[in-house]
Amino acid sequence: MDKSSSARSRKWNFFNWYYFSMGIATLTALTVVVYVQENVGWGWGLGIPTIAMVISIIAFLIGSPRYRKMKPGGSPLIRLTQVIVAAVKKRKEIAPEDPNLYYRNKGLDAAISVHGSLVHTNQYKWFDKAAIVTESEATNINPPNLWRLATVHRVEELKTIIRMLPIWAAGILLVTSSSHQHSFTIQQARTMDCHLSHSFEVPPASLSIFGIVTMLCGLVLYERLFVPLARRFTGNPLGVTCLQRMGIGFVVNILATIVASFIEMKRKSVAANHNLLDDPKAIIPISVFWLVPQFCLHGIAEVFMSVGHLEFLYDQSPESMRSTAAALYWIAISMGNYIGTVLVSLVHKYTGESRNWLPDRNLNRGRLEYYYWLVSGIQVVNLIYYIICAWLYTYKPLEEVKEEDGEFNENKISEVELARNETP
Repeated sequence: MDKSSSARSRKWNFFNWYYFSMGIATLTALTVVVYVQENVGWGWGLGIPTIAMVISIIAFLIGSPRYRKMKPGGSPLIRLTQVIVAAVKKRKEIAPEDPNLYYRNKGLDAAISVHGSLVHTNQYKWFDKAAIVTESEATNINPPNLWRLATVHRVEELKTIIRMLPIWAAGILLVTSSSHQHSFTIQQARTMDCHLSHSFEVPPASLSIFGIVTMLCGLVLYERLFVPLARRFTGNPLGVTCLQRMGIGFVVNILATIVASFIEMKRKSVAANHNLLDDPKAIIPISVFWLVPQFCLHGIAEVFMSVGHLEFLYDQSPESMRSTAAALYWIAISMGNYIGTVLVSLVHKYTGESRNWLPDRNLNRGRLEYYYWLVSGIQVVNLIYYIICAWLYTYKPLEEVKEEDGEFNENKISEVELARNETP
């Protein structure tokens, strides 16, 4: 395995363990902290997270000196705006046939292209006008006005972000489809038998633990079993590309929603057999553990989709915009939850009062399974959209400068290669 493949493998490993750490924190909060709050007291219940935060701050301060820092290169949003403005101002200019005639300035881009400059691509050619060098600019010895002239690297930064957005947007509806785990699934659980034994009941709100545990186990199995096995067939050091990983997550999440619909049909069937459909407070004689499979499937979907989504945004974003790409990941989660709320409101409003899919008082007389089928259908459409976007996606081309004999010579570039981080 060459150095670049090894580096990509370590980077991939980081995202798995990053997500694993978040899962451990969530599991601890739902189990240990909740237990302490209920059985010891709220003082210790609030004190434990405080102590954990202090430890994390100390660990951050200790590890900070070892972190590889990049010098600030200015606001990425301003750079993107400058490219758009420059392209608009030069919209009437004729682009040269030779892409090598576009403006390049490695010194100007040094702070934002530490690991290599982005290579010119033929997509979104209109933005290339921002890098056209006019006669007056060619003879001007002063630093360029970046609101009128942008380098190829800066133009390609904008193109890269535009290429990423359709893939990023596909992750929003996956969050939407999972948002019901914290609402309708809990309502279902409250009507079911929650006894694990004669003396112990599982709190309905704690069912999400099964999804978290599945996700944690899945991350370990993904690294130890799935990747080595997939590597034999694909030859990819990571087993599969991040786009393929995301696609698997989409499929598993659809299965989770379909399973949820069948479980709801089973729950209502048992309620009907015991004449409990009109009693919203009755405990239906069906185990709450019927809901566990859908939580487990959602956990598996997270292993593939959520980690793959985060890795894709980080890996494919321009190196000066990786923090912005990470922010996009969390924005997608927020938007997905908001859309989930809007979807529930629309379904509740337009399915009528007598046969409402999501009634306020008696879930037994609702049509929750129809809602799950609706969400499944939306996900199928979203999956088709994603496959098209992934098929058409072009990985960012990067001009990597390799070192020779362990030292970099500014006057002698030993080898320049057009490197694509992955293959579709």
